[in-house]
Amino acid sequence: MESSSLLLTGSVSKITTFTILIVFLLSSSTFTSTEAYDALDPNGNITIKWDVIQWTPDGYVAVVTMYNFQQYRHIQSPGWTLGWTWAKKEVIWSMMGSQTTEQGDCSKFKGNIPHCCKKDPTVVDLLPGTPYNQQIANCCKGGVISSWAQDPANAVSSFQVSVGAAGTTNKTVRVPKNFTLRAPGPGYTCGPAKIVKSTKFISADQRRITQALMTWNVTCTYSQFLAQKTPTCCVSLSSFYNDTIVSCPTCACGCQNSTKGPGSGTCVHPDSPHLASVVSPPGKSDNTPLVQCTSHMCPIRVHWHVKLNYKEYWRVKVTITNFNYRMNYSLWNMVVQHPNFDNLTKIFSFNYKPLTPYEGLNDTAMLWGLKFYNDFLSQAGPLGNVQSELLFRKDKSTFTFDKGWAFPRRIYFNGDNCVMPPPDAYPWLPNDSSRPVISLLLPVMTFFVSMAFLFAHL
Repeated sequence: MESSSLLLTGSVSKITTFTILIVFLLSSSTFTSTEAYDALDPNGNITIKWDVIQWTPDGYVAVVTMYNFQQYRHIQSPGWTLGWTWAKKEVIWSMMGSQTTEQGDCSKFKGNIPHCCKKDPTVVDLLPGTPYNQQIANCCKGGVISSWAQDPANAVSSFQVSVGAAGTTNKTVRVPKNFTLRAPGPGYTCGPAKIVKSTKFISADQRRITQALMTWNVTCTYSQFLAQKTPTCCVSLSSFYNDTIVSCPTCACGCQNSTKGPGSGTCVHPDSPHLASVVSPPGKSDNTPLVQCTSHMCPIRVHWHVKLNYKEYWRVKVTITNFNYRMNYSLWNMVVQHPNFDNLTKIFSFNYKPLTPYEGLNDTAMLWGLKFYNDFLSQAGPLGNVQSELLFRKDKSTFTFDKGWAFPRRIYFNGDNCVMPPPDAYPWLPNDSSRPVISLLLPVMTFFVSMAFLFAHL
């Protein structure tokens, strides 16, 4: 009896240790996802470059260009908002391709009135359709900037600013400080401006090179934790070989009774008779998330379904569903990590690009919609979903349906890490005897240990 008790106790000890290890790994991955460093995009950032192109009697004219070097994180409508603090008493005489949201107090000026006299101006992009005499190259897109991998030609935004009451030489100019970037909400942290080697410009005919009189850069990095305190998307799973549909974890993005989460605990049922008035209150524009009532309360759900098994291939169906009644996702994208992406044979109705930040490792894919077909994810409702299928070629040395191998390791939607179900909840093969017993057998083992302990002391 003692040996049986010790054997059972040892087994429970191993299971408990394994459980603690799993919890530690999950908590560690959750922690690292909130950091500004992104392992799938280690060099991703937004770089803001100021090029002084002309000196004026009391200052300078500069072209400010924002480069989105992030592979899969874009800036969607209502667009970016850029702010800074002047080092001295500078003013903005005029702007092209953008405007400040407030003019500030310019009462001390007579005659010509500056565009902005605030110590800490806030700048926004102009809208499409702006008159040509107010535009410069790469401006006037409503602040929308594509990600570098998705559309590098539109991953740039520029404006021109004429600064007065400033230095008029390289030695007297003082760079602005305290840069802030909202895109369109919080999440970005900007470093100090650093003077760098002057930018060089090549003429249209490629025969002449000019350069800026002075250049400084500002680098801004993204943190999902700063952007929102709770996740914004979750993942559900299913397969042809198991009837179980693994839903998103309960309260993955908040709970219906809680004051935390994308919807601050409020939600609306799709069959509500007053749905239209709640979604769009008359005369009021509200971008606050209003999600459909679900167990997970996430604005976005990604469903991964292992659909078919062939001799040489296997097939997956991916569906993205929008549960937010107040958000349409334009130019959406999704990043999926799975070891079989090195043998992706065919993808239907989505664009695909491999992400290979580390040499020799091709297990991450970026997916986004086809232009004018499904690159626009509508708000919650009958049209609030997009879907595609992926066909993978099997690698006999690694392929298996065993132990949840067919499901993704992680998924991002619009650059934010989605909440995955716990590994022991994945659909498993019906005859799979190696399924983890962490959550299923631990109560049973505890019962047997207690009984063994009782008999040992009779």
